Amino acid sequence: MSPPAGRGRVWAAIAAATAVNLPFGSLYAFSVFLKPLEAMLGASRAELSFVFGLASVFFTAGMLLAPYLFGHASASVLLLGCAIAGTGGVLLAATTDGLAQLALGYGILFGLGGGVAYILVQQGLNLMLTSHKGLVNGYIVSLYPAGAMIAAPLFGWGVFAFGLRETLAGLAATIAVTGLVTILLARHAGLRLAPPAGTAPPPVDPRWPVFWKLLAVFFLAAAAGLTVLSQAAGIIAAYGGASTLALIATTYIAGFIAAARLIGGWLTDRFSIPTIMAGAHVLALLGDIALTLWPGPIVASVSLTMIGMGYGIISGSTAAAVVAYWSAAVYGRIASRLYIGWCVAALTLPVLAGRLFDLTGGYQTAVLVAGAGNLLGILVALSLPRQAR
Repeated sequence: MSPPAGRGRVWAAIAAATAVNLPFGSLYAFSVFLKPLEAMLGASRAELSFVFGLASVFFTAGMLLAPYLFGHASASVLLLGCAIAGTGGVLLAATTDGLAQLALGYGILFGLGGGVAYILVQQGLNLMLTSHKGLVNGYIVSLYPAGAMIAAPLFGWGVFAFGLRETLAGLAATIAVTGLVTILLARHAGLRLAPPAGTAPPPVDPRWPVFWKLLAVFFLAAAAGLTVLSQAAGIIAAYGGASTLALIATTYIAGFIAAARLIGGWLTDRFSIPTIMAGAHVLALLGDIALTLWPGPIVASVSLTMIGMGYGIISGSTAAAVVAYWSAAVYGRIASRLYIGWCVAALTLPVLAGRLFDLTGGYQTAVLVAGAGNLLGILVALSLPRQAR
């Protein structure tokens, strides 16, 4: 039997979630690799956008798979598998000589390991929490853009100082080390993936209309947000920004998104979910409008931050909404299904934006599409029910 979840063990579980998610969050700094990969592999922007989309697909597949693994292996064993998949996948990417190997290593193995780990630590933590559930869930989902904020300047420096392959090898080593640290912390926390034996699970609230509305709101925000995260450097360069500005903006945009995810979760402890989500889409829509009316590198960096923050707030509040509308015992099952919207989002607007760039050399049409999505997101968000207190 796992030990009681005292404050020290909860903090150990939060530390484990931090250690495992930060390096996998470097997925969101993929835009830093666009030009080096184009030069090394002779790949187009659309092809590399596909690799990012593939990583998102298998990240989602990992999240959907995770709840079915909970009864067959301990948290430590599953975390070990995630570390092996992530490390091996990035090593394959580091030694790639073509798009197929990059897709297998970075797109499939790296994405799969990250997805299983993501849901695993969320499920375990929510079974331990007794208060501040919105804040903690917001923190957990903030770790991916926080990881990108840390990784983006390191990747930029590493590619310049050592080369692309060496930088990817460094990422693989980081995943291996943090994976070991995560396992030790999870064991100390007594992280479990199901309620204690003999505990009757609470009934699942069959709120399928709420589920589909929440999925739509999340998808519409994620489509724009993932375009920003996957191609921020390229977008700013397309609007006339220098490479230094593009790298700096990629870093601080990820930081703002991380903060927004934390804020989005925290807000659900205090305000209604429809108000939070509609307001987030309004913020992103204003960014779309500004970039359409006043195109330029500075406005682009500000507008992308606004779009990213709108996505971040909705991402954090969506994670918290699972606990608000359903129960902690089924957190992994409901959350993993909601993240299908994230997967579909990664395969739509980011890939379309890359294709439009190849055809037109710009992102103006993609920004208009993102704005239409944010406008629809406002209307759907306002139809969600208020959470029970």
